[in-house]
This record gives sequence, structure tokens and C-alpha cells, in this order.
Amino acid sequence: MGIKKGTKLTDNPKDIQLKIRADKQTIEDLKYCCEKTKLSKSDVIRLGIKKVKEEVETK
Repeated sequence: MGIKKGTKLTDNPKDIQLKIRADKQTIEDLKYCCEKTKLSKSDVIRLGIKKVKEEVETK
């Protein structure tokens, strides 16, 4: 049995789920960022992590 039809192949599968606790303002900020950038919540969060990592590495 092969790969199911419609399965998206990727070199970097996102197979780990992460659950966070957030306050109402953080969720509103996330939604705002998603609306303005047309990115998913996951994409915005990944970009945020990348930016913080870059900032930490330059210190």
C-alpha cells in the first residue's frame, strides 16, 4: 500500500503538536497578525520563534 492520494509530501514534516496557555490579549494579537499577514497561526508562531532565536544568537 502506497501513499494516499492527496498526501502532501515535504522534506520537513510538522508532526509534533504543541499546546500552550495564553491570555485573551495574546490570542487577539495572534489573530491580528494572521489577518494582516495571511498566514496560519502555526506559521506566525514559527516566525516568532525564528525571530527570537535570531535575536538571542546576536547577543
